[in-house]
Amino acid sequence: MIELDHLEKKFQIGDQVVHALDDVSLKIEQGEYIAVMGPSGSGKSTLMNILGLLDRANSGDYMLDGINVSTLEEAERTTLRSQKIGFVFQSYHLVPRLSARENIELPMMLSGIPAQQRKQAVDDILDKLHLMDRAHHSPNQLSGGQRQRVAIGRAIVMKPSILLADEPTGNLDSTSGEGVTQLLESLNAEGITLMVVTHDATLGARAKRQLNMLDGRIV
Repeated sequence: MIELDHLEKKFQIGDQVVHALDDVSLKIEQGEYIAVMGPSGSGKSTLMNILGLLDRANSGDYMLDGINVSTLEEAERTTLRSQKIGFVFQSYHLVPRLSARENIELPMMLSGIPAQQRKQAVDDILDKLHLMDRAHHSPNQLSGGQRQRVAIGRAIVMKPSILLADEPTGNLDSTSGEGVTQLLESLNAEGITLMVVTHDATLGARAKRQLNMLDGRIV
């Protein structure tokens, strides 16, 4: 499903070149549950951003479902990202003026999906995430755990095959964090490929496979 071949990503900081990714090769099969771990600056977020088509490597190849995305134009990458990849972030990134329902619905609206089809899909998501009674609440009326559930709903409403979660429990208390983790794992059990970037060794240990990074390399 995903194959990375000798990826390099460099940043120029002053007169110093930093290797954010240094000769990274990796294969990920459909339905895997992977934790990416390592200290700050190890390359975890850079790897996730490249996998999520938010950034490009300087060299190397990235194959996604048989497509070499390294060679695609930006518009093609955007289309592929909307079809195949969902994102969950530590800080939720919800639109404050939109309700929970509207935040979940947003990717479908941007894709031009008809209103009736959007309504049914969002109803299904709200029910699945136990948020139906919070559908018309704004983000500032929700708890941290509820906000993260809305963010997950937004990430999966387009039925992606890959879910990338960057420190998804980092802003949550232990009870809310456990609930979000169980939700992500239930989505993985349904067949979504799940990659979690985390500093939390306990969360990382729950994944079926751990990738430990240091200085831009998988070690």
